[in-house]
Amino acid sequence: MTQKTRVYNWDDLPKEVVRDGVSRAGFRGDNVLMVMNWLEPGMETNPHSHPFEQVAYIVQGRIRFHVADEVIEGGPGSMIRIPPNVVHYGEPIGDEPVMNLDIFSPIREDYRHLVDYQQPDFDQE
Repeated sequence: MTQKTRVYNWDDLPKEVVRDGVSRAGFRGDNVLMVMNWLEPGMETNPHSHPFEQVAYIVQGRIRFHVADEVIEGGPGSMIRIPPNVVHYGEPIGDEPVMNLDIFSPIREDYRHLVDYQQPDFDQE
């Protein structure tokens, strides 16, 4: 069966509200998951860790990442690697919302619900 390639846009995907000031949407391939996060200034931060390596790319806004004992600031075009099992969190700087694209490989099972809308794409294979 021939797979039909579809084009999606972050603005059109179903978003999950994580908490006040934080929402996200996902898109996946066979072995990779991208999660776009929309972070509002003044949002409540959430220090956490997980067993997944995380690569973050800042699309819009300025952010302060706290990774273990380090504090790193970045803006559009900035990239950061967050190692597995390291406590980290981000917080917007200034009054502009941050669009932060996180990339995970392999796919995080706990985020798979974010890409349920794509199931028909994979059922064609």
